[in-house]
Amino acid sequence: MHRRRLLAGALAGLAALPLARGARAQTPGSPSPAPALSDAALAARASPAAAGPAMELALLADAPSTPTGLAISPGGRVFVMMPRFTGTEPYTVGEVFADGRVAPYPDLATNAADAAEAQGRLLHVTNGVFDTDGGLWLLDAGLPNGSGPPAPGGAKLVRIDLASDRIDRTIPLSSGIVPTSSLNDLRVDTKDGRAQAFVTDQGQDGRGAILAVDLETGRVARRLHGHASTQSQPGVLKIVEGRPVMTRRAPGAPAQGVQGGANGIALSPDGARLYYAPLMGRHLYAVATADLLDETASDAAVAAGVEDLGEKGFTGGLGCDAEGRVYLAMQELNAVGRRDEDGTITIVRTDPRLVWADTIAITADGWLYVSGAQVNRRPEYNEGRDLQRPPYAILRVRIDAGPAQ
Repeated sequence: MHRRRLLAGALAGLAALPLARGARAQTPGSPSPAPALSDAALAARASPAAAGPAMELALLADAPSTPTGLAISPGGRVFVMMPRFTGTEPYTVGEVFADGRVAPYPDLATNAADAAEAQGRLLHVTNGVFDTDGGLWLLDAGLPNGSGPPAPGGAKLVRIDLASDRIDRTIPLSSGIVPTSSLNDLRVDTKDGRAQAFVTDQGQDGRGAILAVDLETGRVARRLHGHASTQSQPGVLKIVEGRPVMTRRAPGAPAQGVQGGANGIALSPDGARLYYAPLMGRHLYAVATADLLDETASDAAVAAGVEDLGEKGFTGGLGCDAEGRVYLAMQELNAVGRRDEDGTITIVRTDPRLVWADTIAITADGWLYVSGAQVNRRPEYNEGRDLQRPPYAILRVRIDAGPAQ
């Protein structure tokens, strides 16, 4: 097994940047809730081995439920996506304002989880990204109750025009899903005249896949279903905040391992290469986007082109900058890492506030934002006790490049 050596390093140049309007993923015992600490106290508890100073706190989002997804518009508006893990969540997409307030976006009615109106409602949005025209694309997994078969017509891509705050396009994903699908992350490529999107399906049973979407025709191809690179890896254990992440739904119930197939994804600057990784797996993979989109390519031919890029630790979201470097939300380390094109992995920055590092968003002015989603503190991992402590941290660090897309 090829292992990449972790090298300590830091990126310099933290600077203040105002956000625009609206700127605003086995032990038998149970943990005690963490004490409420100030940001300064939390930063002081960072490991001495941390790469440089703590990250900058961009926002504290007072979200009503777990905000795993994060998207930041070119104008500085900040949006979070809150999957309906249980079906009791009041809304699944919110806009975060400078005071931390989170409001349903584009409105509460659109967020109403009505499976009978699945095409026009936001049921279970896991992530969102912006295209080159500033439109917000949302990935709806179509799971109004968090599990079970997706609602008919519920799995879709939705584009919202920020000027009007209205949906202007919907692309159904029904032809690319299966009854156990759990769509997770999204990348949209409209750069240089391209019109393509890629979606990870982590699978409710850990059996994942990649969906390749032609944004012009709406054609959806399900790729790498059953391939080792998109599956939850057997025999692995994720440790966050010093505790193994195991499903513990009630006191005394047996702990069960977590499943999670294809999860985070990132696109190269030229749109030719897709990077991805399972939620429960330590390796990073890459595949040519042309292979994923090629209607004439067999599943075997696509699988033959998959590259195993080696170990990178346990990660949530991925991101790629304009220099082709892949950034890693490193959940076990409360850190952001970076994989250079030669395979070297560097810890960019660690921060104790980054609990369950999830989505990475890189902005054109050279900031990398990352969400601390606190997923490991959810009730299903803590014998039914909700140990999440809102508000949720959105942190940032300066990098020396803009986004790949």
